[in-house]
Amino acid sequence: MSHTKTGRLFSTFNLTRMAILAAMASVLFLIEIPVVGFYKLDLSNIPVLMGAFSMGTVPGLLILGIKSLIGLTHSSSAGVGELADFLMGAALVIPAATVYHRNKTRGTALKGMILGTLCMTAVAVAANKWIMLPFYMGAYHMDMQGILNFAGVSGVDSEWKLLLLVTAPFNLLKGAVLSAVTALIYKPLSPLLHEGRR
Repeated sequence: MSHTKTGRLFSTFNLTRMAILAAMASVLFLIEIPVVGFYKLDLSNIPVLMGAFSMGTVPGLLILGIKSLIGLTHSSSAGVGELADFLMGAALVIPAATVYHRNKTRGTALKGMILGTLCMTAVAVAANKWIMLPFYMGAYHMDMQGILNFAGVSGVDSEWKLLLLVTAPFNLLKGAVLSAVTALIYKPLSPLLHEGRR
């Protein structure tokens, strides 16, 4: 990255936007909507997507990272949940922003968010399999059956059923909600998110 691009990236205007969007994301991170089992929907990645679309992939990831770091101050999972959230958020943001910035149209934004949703879902399944479920089993001294009982989803009686029938559909839904809301509000808010040109 050239000095000119770096300078633009970390301009006062961009840093201010990143700080505001990170603050919004951090507040939204605290608001959770129960959906199924122990899975809860939050809208904290909407400001992250908006930052990535308006400023680029790197600023989007910085906003996501700041949100995750702030989340550590009230973490109930010793930072493990925030790590998983960062990985899933990055899996959504990187494809969405990369596709959008190749050709900035509403159509490419939607295509990018669809691709990002699919990537986020795949990463969510992996993160739950190898990060979240092992953490909660160790932290709460439960075996997999205990986790399944805690999830309380009818017909889900194995780890892979939990991952494929609950984790994956939940993250597809989450990605669809994040994408739909971002698509609805990005254009009206676009003048506030872009530096004016003389």
